[in-house]
Amino acid sequence: MPTEKTIEHIAIAGNIGAGKTTLARLLAKHFGWEVHYEDVENNPYLQDFYKDMKRWSFNLQVYFLNSRYNQMRDIRKGGKPVIQDRTIYEDAKIFAPNLHHMELMVARDYDNYCQLFETFQRHITPPDLLIYLRASVPTLVSQIQKRGREYEENLRLDYLKRLNEYYENWIESYDLGPLLIIEADKINYADSQEDLGIVINKVSAQLNGLF
Repeated sequence: MPTEKTIEHIAIAGNIGAGKTTLARLLAKHFGWEVHYEDVENNPYLQDFYKDMKRWSFNLQVYFLNSRYNQMRDIRKGGKPVIQDRTIYEDAKIFAPNLHHMELMVARDYDNYCQLFETFQRHITPPDLLIYLRASVPTLVSQIQKRGREYEENLRLDYLKRLNEYYENWIESYDLGPLLIIEADKINYADSQEDLGIVINKVSAQLNGLF
């Protein structure tokens, strides 16, 4: 396992509203890392996708795939520790399969997307540490409502629930590197310094190989 001195890439995974962006910001501030946030505000497809998922699902997923591929290439070239808000693997293992399963992405587009991911995957290195924020649907809904993004207002509960199922299946078989699971229902690092300290200690232990 890499030590803290050789860490280049820490990634945070988790469902919509799990608290990835907040945790990335807080950990970056504590450890002095650079942050690569998910491109939400400048995403040209996201709002259209939430209005008509079937029409825009393939466009959105290809945009995310390309964006995160470039992020990962930049992280490895940068030579300094970076924490990333969401990973390329979540797009391919959770969001795209879920859209296909819900018949919101047709088989032809899904197959094309999977082939693109396999091509990209051959040219990237997995994170040195993956932090997974596990959160129940009520926690996700509460945090989505707090941030008040208009295009997320109509997210269906069954959509979030199904995404959670995909996340759990993915995490159960994740073998690309060290993994740290944070139970987001039980810890409030956004508002509690004590809880944030617990998370920081867990991350430090992972980075230093202490279990």
